Amino acid sequence: MMNSQMAIEVDGLTIRRGKAAVLEDLTFGVPAGAVVGLLGPSGCGKSTLMRSIVGTQVVHGGTIRVLGEPAGSAPLRRRVGYMTQSVSVYDDLTIRQNLDYFRKVLGAGPERVDQVLGLTDLADTADQLVETLSGGQLSRVSLAVALLGEPDLLVLDEPTVGLDPLLRADLWSLFRQLAAEGATLLVSSHVMDEATRCDRLLLMRDGDIIADDSPDGLLAATGTETAEAAFLALISGQDTVPPQAAHARHRQAPGHEQGGRP
Repeated sequence: MMNSQMAIEVDGLTIRRGKAAVLEDLTFGVPAGAVVGLLGPSGCGKSTLMRSIVGTQVVHGGTIRVLGEPAGSAPLRRRVGYMTQSVSVYDDLTIRQNLDYFRKVLGAGPERVDQVLGLTDLADTADQLVETLSGGQLSRVSLAVALLGEPDLLVLDEPTVGLDPLLRADLWSLFRQLAAEGATLLVSSHVMDEATRCDRLLLMRDGDIIADDSPDGLLAATGTETAEAAFLALISGQDTVPPQAAHARHRQAPGHEQGGRP
């Protein structure tokens, strides 16, 4: 059933590698216009889930609808921006040359290059070779590429990894600005203190969604004061729950509150 208030609807998603399930029977929704954090330790399945949402991952079961369309379908080409965890730009080109190339791939106008340079604070270094950039600059270039199509949904895989606190704060300010202008953002991270910057949280462990709540709701439900403490409390509780009950917990209807380089 399509819910017009959901930007992403995942129902029964299953992904396997060989005989092992990486993600199994996941069901959840991402509200339109929100900044949603996908948080969990490295290796828990966040990147696999994000690739499924943008349509670059082989799916073995279930359905994913994005902005009302099947994930990865042609109508979503410019409506979804995807920033991969690894850098997906060309080292031997300048920032501007990279953006000009990718905007042509997307069919965006030439004026969009200067717009995204301004949004990501890269205008002063636009003619610098990518291979000479710092880690923070590289993250902003990848984000600029994701913004070229003026997407309604941004899927950002670990966009702040390795950045100092000031750069992280700058990027989160930009994420909030984009959401205020109507975009939906799904942002993955293994840094639990970024939870407070989100409207809603999806916490992952071992390929499972173990919580789907607002930051305040999560803290209230677990009786903790930080997202990291809440995550640990959930893990502790999950480890004492019978397997069938734990399986049922993540089979919630979407929206239900618990409580690049070519």
